[in-house]
Amino acid sequence: MPKGILNGKVALITGGARGIGEAIARRFVADGAKVVISDIQPYLLDRVSKSMKPGTVATCAGDVTNLDDVKRMVDTAMRMEGRFEVLVNNAGITGPMPVAEVDPAIWRQVIEVNLIGPFLTMHTAIPHFVSEGRGSIINMGSVGGIRAIPSVSAYCASKAGLIHLSKQVALDYGSKGIRCNVVCPGWVRTDLTEHEMDFLADALGTNRDGAARAIAKNIPVGRIALPKDIAGIFVYLASDESAYVTGAEIVVDGGGSVMDPGTMIFRNASKSAVSTSA
Repeated sequence: MPKGILNGKVALITGGARGIGEAIARRFVADGAKVVISDIQPYLLDRVSKSMKPGTVATCAGDVTNLDDVKRMVDTAMRMEGRFEVLVNNAGITGPMPVAEVDPAIWRQVIEVNLIGPFLTMHTAIPHFVSEGRGSIINMGSVGGIRAIPSVSAYCASKAGLIHLSKQVALDYGSKGIRCNVVCPGWVRTDLTEHEMDFLADALGTNRDGAARAIAKNIPVGRIALPKDIAGIFVYLASDESAYVTGAEIVVDGGGSVMDPGTMIFRNASKSAVSTSA
């Protein structure tokens, strides 16, 4: 993609102070956009904004499940240039537990943040996009929204709902110049997944890095993604280069979802055989 592909664009990025959200914010600015980053923790927003070029970043602390906070986020984005045209719904949490064991309060919290939060930001931002006749909404899904992950019932349900909500927005507002797509990453090294890797490490009798290596064996490219590996597709979807792309669910998982997990043992066994014969 050409440098400056986002020149003149203004984006609101929820959960933009760490992990993938931070990587997206930095990449957007590097490609010419101005960004508003929101997060529930103000000190993280200060850390990121102070490390970026003055005048390119504004911050808004708030909770995406609170409509008043969401309105402040959108108002902050509107004040950057009197309009904004890109919304990235990245804020999210996880809650690992099967249906019968999960605390209903935790189930509701995961649904609130991962599904109702994006609904509230889209509900608030779309009228502004309609008045401008353009807008790109990019929602952070997951391969867990396409396929079930053991014991991660609330998270998978929330992401599946978000994928379908994204398609609904694409259908309802495409004629008004608004696009809506969803990006579905696989494993990415973030604060959110590090805790899950600790859980796996305990089960395998190893440490966090050992758990990461075990996961990487089942990924065709041979490694877990870093946040910067995910940011590029967001640049494309925010840009005019993707003007004909809407309602899409784009998987970015290093090829992890292309093979039946039950047959991965054959791939790993073949690698071991090659290593032994060498």
